[in-house]
Amino acid sequence: MPFFAKYLNKYLSYKAIFLVDLIMSAIVSVGVLLLINFFASSDYYSGPFALWWLGGSVIISSLMMYVFRTFNIIIRHMTIADIRKYIVTILLSDVLLGLLLAVCCTFNVTIAFALLVKSLLTAFLVLGMRFALIELYEILKARAVDAKSSKRLLIYNTSDKSAATAIRLKNSKRYDFMGFISHNDSDRNIQIAGYPVFVYQTEEDFVSIVNRHSISAILFVSEKDVREESSGIIKHCTKHNLNTLIQPPVDEFTGRQVLQKPIRPVQIEDLLARPEIKISLDRIRNYFEGKVVMVTGAAGSIGSELCRQLAKFGVKKLVLFDDAETPMHNFRLELDSHFPDLDFAPVVGSVRHENRLDYVFRTWKPQVVFHAAAYKHVPLMEENPCEAVFSNVYGTRLVADKCVQYGVEMMVMISTDKAVNPTNVMGCSKRLAEIYVQSLGLAISEGEVEGNTKFVTTRFGNVLGSNGSVIPRFREQISHGGPVTVTHPEITRYFMTIPEACRLVMEAATMSTGNQIFVFDMGDPVKIVDLAKRMIEQAGLKEGEDIQIEFTGLRPGEKLYEEVLADTESSDPTEHDKIRIARVREYSYKEAAQEIDELTRLSKAAQINDLVKLMKKIVPEFKSANSRFAEFDTQS
Repeated sequence: MPFFAKYLNKYLSYKAIFLVDLIMSAIVSVGVLLLINFFASSDYYSGPFALWWLGGSVIISSLMMYVFRTFNIIIRHMTIADIRKYIVTILLSDVLLGLLLAVCCTFNVTIAFALLVKSLLTAFLVLGMRFALIELYEILKARAVDAKSSKRLLIYNTSDKSAATAIRLKNSKRYDFMGFISHNDSDRNIQIAGYPVFVYQTEEDFVSIVNRHSISAILFVSEKDVREESSGIIKHCTKHNLNTLIQPPVDEFTGRQVLQKPIRPVQIEDLLARPEIKISLDRIRNYFEGKVVMVTGAAGSIGSELCRQLAKFGVKKLVLFDDAETPMHNFRLELDSHFPDLDFAPVVGSVRHENRLDYVFRTWKPQVVFHAAAYKHVPLMEENPCEAVFSNVYGTRLVADKCVQYGVEMMVMISTDKAVNPTNVMGCSKRLAEIYVQSLGLAISEGEVEGNTKFVTTRFGNVLGSNGSVIPRFREQISHGGPVTVTHPEITRYFMTIPEACRLVMEAATMSTGNQIFVFDMGDPVKIVDLAKRMIEQAGLKEGEDIQIEFTGLRPGEKLYEEVLADTESSDPTEHDKIRIARVREYSYKEAAQEIDELTRLSKAAQINDLVKLMKKIVPEFKSANSRFAEFDTQS
C-alpha cells in the first residue's frame, strides 16, 4: 500500500470527472433508446428521433453539468447537499430534453416513461461511481495508515460538536479515528457519521473497549466535558496510561481571521478551570473600540492576555510597555502573526523611570491605562524589599501621576489578594500602591487635585500557569523525576485562569464609577498538596513510588491561605455575580503622598529596616509571617 498512500490526498481532475459523467450519460441515453425501439416494436424511434434524442441528451447534459458545476465537487467530501445537486442536474437535463423532443419531434407516454428511466439510471451510475470511489479511498486509506505515526482514538460524547470533530478527523494523518465513547445507555447500538458509539458503564467495560480496539487516546471536544469527567473517564485514562486530548474552541481574533487551535493534551489547568464566566461583550467593545490603550507589564502573564483580549475589541492603538526585552520581543512576534491588522507600539521601559513614562504618555496620549507591571514573587521580594517598594509603589505612583497629567480617562490597577491583611513585603507593597491610587482618585473627586482620571483597582488570587507559578514548577519537577516540593501540607490557594481574570478586569473597568477596589469570586481554594498529587497521577506516575512529595516549610512571608475580602460582610455586590466592591479604609491623599515620598527615599537609600518599619506603620494590618521582619510588628 505505500504505492497508493502518496496519492490518497490528491484530487481527481475536474476535466476527467466531467468527461466520465458525460460518457455515462451518453451510455444511458443509448441504452434507453435501444429499449424504446425493442419494446415499442416500431421504427419511429430510430432515424431523426434518435439523432434528436442522443444529440440533445449530450448537449443538454454537458450544459447542465457546467451550470451546476457538479464536476468541481470533491468526491470524498461529498455531502447530502451535493447529492441533491447531482439529482437536480440530472432531472433538469431530462426535463429540458423532453421539451426539446416535444418541440422538434413528438412527445408521448412512452417517451415520458423513457425519460424517467433515463433519469433513474443516470443517477444510479453517477452516484454509484462516486460512492465506489469513496469506499475505495477509505479502504486504501485504512491500509495506508502507519500505526507508528498515528494514534487510534475515540471521541468522548455524542454531541453535534463531537460529530463535527469526527468529520474533521476523517482524513487526519496523525489520528486514526475509530468512533465515539459514551456512558449514556441511550447511545447504545447507534452510529454517528458512519462510526460506532461504544458505551461503557464500569471501569472494566472501558478497559475492554480500549483493549479490543487498541485505543491509545480519548479526545474531548469541550472544556465542560473535561471538568465533569475529571474523576470519571479521565481517571480511568490516567490509571491505564491512555492519552487524554482536547480540541480547544475556535478562537476568533479580529473578525477577519479565525484560528482553529490544534488538538493538545489535557492539562491540569483544564481540570481546575471553572465554567466560563459571562461578560458584557457589547459594553466592553463599545467602551474600548477606537481608543488608545496602554498596558504596563505588557509582556507578563496578565499584561499579555489583556493585550490579546483588547485586540479583539477594535482598539485604535495598543501601547505595550515593559522592561523585559526578550518576552517583549516574543510577544511582538505573536501579535504580528495573530493580529496583522492591530496597530500597536512595543516600548521597552520601566515604570520606575519617569522620563521614559513621560515620553510614552506624551507621544501616544493613551485614553485608558492598564497597570499590570509589578514584582510579584513573595520570597524574592521578602529578600529585596527596597526593589518591591521602588517598583510596586513608586512605579505605580509615577504611572498614576502621568495619567492625571495627560488626562487619561481611566487607570485600571492590577492588584492581588496578598494585599489583604498582608503577611509579606510584596503584599504590603501592593496595598500601598492601592492606597495611593485610591487616595489620588478621591482627591480628584473632592477637588483637592485637578484632573478627570478615574482610578479602578482589581484584586484576584493566583492565576493558572502564570510565569513562575506553582504549576509550571511542579511540571518541571515531575519531568526531572522529582521530588515535588510543597511548602506545607495544609497550604491552600485560590486559582483562576488568566483569560478569566482578564475578562473580569475589563468588565470591572467598564462598570466602575471610579475610586473602587473590585474583588473577584475566586471559587473554592485548592490544597497545593492535592494539586501536586493530581499532576503526578496525570503524568502516569504514582506518588510515593515513582515520585516523592517533600514538604520544605513555609517560605519567608508566606501564609497558609489567602483572603480576597469577597464575603458579604466586607464587600458590596455589583451587577455581576462574580465581582464585588471591597470596603476598605480611605486615606488622605496628602498624607499618602508624603508617606510614599519617604518610602521612596528609603528604598533608594537601601535602608531596609527603616523602610519595613514605615510600611508597617502605614499599613498596620501588615504582620510578617515566617520572616525576619516579624520583630518590627510589636514596634509598629
